Amino acid sequence: RYGAKAVYRVDEVREAVDGVCPGLALPQSTRCVYRCQLDIPGVLSVSTPGTFVRKKDAEQAAAQIAIEKLGIQPTSNIPNTPEEAWEELISRISYFFTDENFPTSSHPLVGHLSVTLRRTGDFLGKIPISAIIACDVKVHTLCKIIDPKAEFDPLLVLSMIYNAAKQSPGVSVSNRNFWIQSQRPYSPEAVDLALQCWSGISDPIRVEAVLIPCAMEDGPKMVSLNISENEHYMGDIALKLSATDPSHVLVSRTVDKASSEMRFYFPAPDVQFVSDLSKQLVDDRENRNMNCIINKRASYISGQTIYGDAVLANVGYTRRDTELQTDHVNLCTYYRILLRKLPDGIYKISKDSILVAELPCVYARTSWKGPSPRDLLCSFCRLQRLSEPYFAANRVSASCNVLGSAVGSEEMGSAKATAGNQCANDGRIAKENPDMFKCSVKIYSKKRDLLLEYSTDYSWSKETDAIQNSALKVLIWFNRYFKQLNTPVEKLYLPKSTDGFTIYPNIFLQEFAMCLSVYGKTSGGDSRTCSAVGYFSMDTSYQQLESSAFLTDIDGQDSGVFPSHGSLACISYSVHLFMKDSRKRYLLEVNNEFEFEIGAGAVRNQLESCATQLSVNQSACFVDQLSDRDLSLAAACELSLDLSKICRETAASWSSP
Repeated sequence: RYGAKAVYRVDEVREAVDGVCPGLALPQSTRCVYRCQLDIPGVLSVSTPGTFVRKKDAEQAAAQIAIEKLGIQPTSNIPNTPEEAWEELISRISYFFTDENFPTSSHPLVGHLSVTLRRTGDFLGKIPISAIIACDVKVHTLCKIIDPKAEFDPLLVLSMIYNAAKQSPGVSVSNRNFWIQSQRPYSPEAVDLALQCWSGISDPIRVEAVLIPCAMEDGPKMVSLNISENEHYMGDIALKLSATDPSHVLVSRTVDKASSEMRFYFPAPDVQFVSDLSKQLVDDRENRNMNCIINKRASYISGQTIYGDAVLANVGYTRRDTELQTDHVNLCTYYRILLRKLPDGIYKISKDSILVAELPCVYARTSWKGPSPRDLLCSFCRLQRLSEPYFAANRVSASCNVLGSAVGSEEMGSAKATAGNQCANDGRIAKENPDMFKCSVKIYSKKRDLLLEYSTDYSWSKETDAIQNSALKVLIWFNRYFKQLNTPVEKLYLPKSTDGFTIYPNIFLQEFAMCLSVYGKTSGGDSRTCSAVGYFSMDTSYQQLESSAFLTDIDGQDSGVFPSHGSLACISYSVHLFMKDSRKRYLLEVNNEFEFEIGAGAVRNQLESCATQLSVNQSACFVDQLSDRDLSLAAACELSLDLSKICRETAASWSSP
């Protein structure tokens, strides 16, 4: 009733985390959070009372408040059985093509339909079945109820929608392609309203995208999509993928941010009769014929099975606008998505320092900058399709036994153990023996199989410090695991390591199998020898400071004040890339105000060595070998197209004024 009128406005704010001692002028750690205001013109306007870490959560909270104020009693109509879901799927598809009011609605599928209604000839009113996959969440939900495997396989979803459409009243599908249309034409009034509400393309649109080949030995490359008037945007994507026609282009779920329309587009397999697709899927899976055409890189990023070459593009229709939404995607976008899935990736991006910043090896509330370790670990688990990490904070008293308090990732600080009655002496806890806290962490798969657990003998005076330090230890373990090269399983997975980690290798390898195929390679013919390094191969283990950086162009008077271990340094720096035999330079990264703690492992060793050799207000340059081309591409937003052609055997100049 109100969906078409609803306007969401999400505001981004910064808030302090891990409270700092009041009265002390200490730097605060902040994080980016969101609040949302929902306006329904002429009806009501509501705002979220608090803030949220994710935009989607803020929008959902505002919608919930609006529902309550409007007195709407939502009823659950989710089917309970696969049979009920199948009947609902048939009804849902029939609604798209038989309801006269649907072409005038704000459903994104009408955007696809409006393009075809501007055509003439055989394609008038025909849309690809994959447009339904891209636009309707409810169809996805029904397919997952029918077969849970549909969550991870767009090809299976295509097969379900096609077979359901054949049984849907008023819907027509072909036996040789994946077009779908209404059996009878829409009324002229409905067509006119749809064309008025959904704007067409007046001028050709050029959109940059990235082609990710299926073959791992072939690197991703830039392609340009040209969208013409009265042409569906999947038409040019089909040409880039050598697909039979636009109806043979499949789409993944949205990639990266939920608010974007960035998806993978890939070709459907060729079959003589489309109705045989379901049978072929079963036969090919049994014979494992389809494993050889799985695009491992695209599948790892999307969390779904992507077949063949894939195009990563940001284009599509949404409820938020009546025009086709487009945005450029380049190699920088692609490599940043890969970087975000690494344990230290979000931290690097949050610091605006991809090439310099490193995940610190110690945590302190007063000096930590950027997202907290706990937030970083939760984000890492979500991006790897794992369950939310489980934190168990324990209160340790000098006069009592350990008392546990389980803290889930959504409940930190809400379930603290109460030990006062058991540990108090005359109603008081001895001040000379204050309570301390420990925290253990467990990482589970989506199926709730335990793959890693961490416990420590260290304790902290505050529960939040115990949780954050334990989360950081787990992050560092994952970070080092991702950087290891050709490590035998027997050496990597100890039943109980001295660092407090217990790894369950079978479950672990099963969950990270796709990840290993993207970031690493298997060598020596031994399937039990794993490498997790391919992209972003940088050693994250912090080493003792070395004065090995050879400084040049030292400028500024020696003030006699040098940064020491434990001090907070603030620098500005720029990173340039240049060829050994060329004078051409590429600006990769620049940061005019970058803070880090000396000795905390928060930056590259070479840069910290440089900083400790300079006094305040001095500047210098030093040269270092390029650690990884792909990391440079993630940093260089504007130069990725040129940089992709540069070989790995180049040098990087690190300038740190």
